[in-house]
Amino acid sequence: MPKTFFASDFHLDPEHPNNTAREKRICLWLDMVKEEADALYLVGDLFDFWHDYKHVVPKGTVHFLSKIKELVDYGVKVTVFSGNHDLWLNGYFEEELGVKVEMKGITSNICGQDFYIAHGDGLGPGDHGYKFIKKVFTNKVCQWLFRWIHPDLGIPLARYFSRSSREAEAEEEKRFLGPDKEWLILHSKEVLEKQHFDYLIYGHRHLPMVYPIGNSLHINLGDWINHFTFGEFDGHNFELKIFNQDGSIQPFITPEY
Repeated sequence: MPKTFFASDFHLDPEHPNNTAREKRICLWLDMVKEEADALYLVGDLFDFWHDYKHVVPKGTVHFLSKIKELVDYGVKVTVFSGNHDLWLNGYFEEELGVKVEMKGITSNICGQDFYIAHGDGLGPGDHGYKFIKKVFTNKVCQWLFRWIHPDLGIPLARYFSRSSREAEAEEEKRFLGPDKEWLILHSKEVLEKQHFDYLIYGHRHLPMVYPIGNSLHINLGDWINHFTFGEFDGHNFELKIFNQDGSIQPFITPEY
């Protein structure tokens, strides 16, 4: 049976010294996905920064973009979510690569199992400062104004602030805060009070985990900076796995929390 794959938080950044190696690893994983997948969900923050200009494509990730197009041409249904680092997806992925773009969380039934899928930024209680900033960043006027900054200035500047923001959160991302402080777990519980889902899948939170909530599973996909984790659903079961640098795969075991 064709499989469905999930991954998020590649944070590709051509100015990062390890970017080339990570991009090669991601493309190697996508080669594996192409042979086994019916569908692929890329759940946000694929780039440390992305902006759809009218005539300019940010350089440095051409191999990754080409691989996505290759999967689409091969018949894999690819869905890309916008994350908090790549909010400004305005048509390029749909028009040039043929993928489906989702700006918000979605629900999907896959082989009879109900999925809730979202990047995760701004969900759950708290974080009011970011929720306000997100409204500014997604404002059409703000996007139009940024477009008028020359890319040679705008892209490096945005990447600098994006990288600084991610690095400032790095320490907190390494540890489990507890079920009463993990905002995405709290959000999953709120969602499940209204509707049942078998799986609730998120990006954004770089700490990979499979956390049971009743008879549902809350899943953080992790990242491709430190963990190199992805989700695989075979039509019956969901597994979180690690893609090693040599192309081998091993299961990810969530620690006891």
